[in-house]
Amino acid sequence: MNYQGPEGSVADTGKPSREEAEDAIRTLIRWAGDDPSREGLLGTPDRVARAYEEHFAGYSDDPVAYLQRTFEEVEGYDEMVVLRDIRFESHCEHHMLPIIGHAHIAYLPNKRVVGISKLARLVEVFGKRLQIQEKLTAQIGGSLNEVLAPKGVGVVIEATHQCMTTRGVRKPGVSMVTSTMLGAFRDDPMTRREFLAIINSPSNFANV
Repeated sequence: MNYQGPEGSVADTGKPSREEAEDAIRTLIRWAGDDPSREGLLGTPDRVARAYEEHFAGYSDDPVAYLQRTFEEVEGYDEMVVLRDIRFESHCEHHMLPIIGHAHIAYLPNKRVVGISKLARLVEVFGKRLQIQEKLTAQIGGSLNEVLAPKGVGVVIEATHQCMTTRGVRKPGVSMVTSTMLGAFRDDPMTRREFLAIINSPSNFANV
């Protein structure tokens, strides 16, 4: 299974130039009813293009590469590894509006572990693409499961979607929760309950 890039990405269609991107932004400004040549908007196409470079930086990164370096000197450690409350910012592929939330990742090692910063990087790479939350959750869990080959993987994401809170039905305060459970996290109810209990327990390090 390939988790590097979605179908229809710039690798398939050819990436527009920076000038073409800025021209498109000027077109949107005119379509919205304003004049892109007025003083307050002159620099907007450049600023928006630079912002898009940040928002969608995940297309230029290979998530698998972050997981390639693992450590086998774990002294037989085979208990659950959990990284919780990983804040992320993404954009929905339907309205290109922000998705803001937290991801919780766990896995049961199978003789090797990965640096915890790489788990956060994994969320970052997939998050900085046009997404739906269900796909984001599956991509994080699937890539970790494929590359690390652990005994099990669990991923839970809770996020708010501005395409729902600032337009359309306009329901602020609503969050969406998705999960992916693989291996022992799917097959063993006790493992799954332990993971959910850990991510829902209050942190003792909040004031550290």
